[in-house]
Amino acid sequence: MLELSRSELETRMKKMNNKCYPEMDGVQPRVRKKPEPRVVPPFSIQSLQKNTIVAPLPKGKPPKPFPVGQSSFRNYYKRGDFPIGMDLDQNGYKIAWRVNVEDIDYHYYLPMFFEGLTETEHPYKFFSQYGIRDMVTMAPHKVVPVIPQIIIPIKNALNTHNNIVIATALKVLQDLASSSEEVGRALVPYYRQILAPLNFMKDQNVSKFNEGGGDDDIDYGQQKRENVGDLVQETLEVLERFGGRDAFINIKYMIPTYESCVRF
Repeated sequence: MLELSRSELETRMKKMNNKCYPEMDGVQPRVRKKPEPRVVPPFSIQSLQKNTIVAPLPKGKPPKPFPVGQSSFRNYYKRGDFPIGMDLDQNGYKIAWRVNVEDIDYHYYLPMFFEGLTETEHPYKFFSQYGIRDMVTMAPHKVVPVIPQIIIPIKNALNTHNNIVIATALKVLQDLASSSEEVGRALVPYYRQILAPLNFMKDQNVSKFNEGGGDDDIDYGQQKRENVGDLVQETLEVLERFGGRDAFINIKYMIPTYESCVRF
């Protein structure tokens, strides 16, 4: 048997390796690419699979604010359609009615006054707010048939995103609901339309009616009843008191954080 030295054996083994496994100069080994992750819908069974990315939830667009000012109420007032005037006494300005309030046509005039809730200039804002207060206070029995016609103006005023308009609309809504139990109960079917904007304003307790504009100004919003968060809470309590036994359920459905103020 032919015996080989160690050096010869290593040389032969190296030649055999070069023949069986030749070196590939300039050729890189193939690298397997990792597949790109798939985008899957949220809250689906696919979100539990490997190599997936959960798509973000769609973001709802904020509603377009309703325009402030230039309402039809301003045009009616300039045209002289309202039997009203302005009077001044020791208590300040008040509306001077040229006719008996109980004798006017509520189906015609009351929706026109509610159209003026989006006004912020004097005297349109004054006539709209206090004209509604006089009409719902002096003849509440004539308000119930007109409620379907005034829901849209109230909703538009609450959707203006203007704190002055919203504060006026909430005060008018309190006067409307507290005028009589019949009016308060008649408003319950319309809670889903008028209470939707209040859900976002319930915790807005910082008033934007500071005198001046500096950091050291005194906040007079609570004193003047112009703090939107406080007015929303007051309005919900008034609606519950005068809305009957079904009022709280409907308010809770639209505003889950609301707690009842009625103690049985």
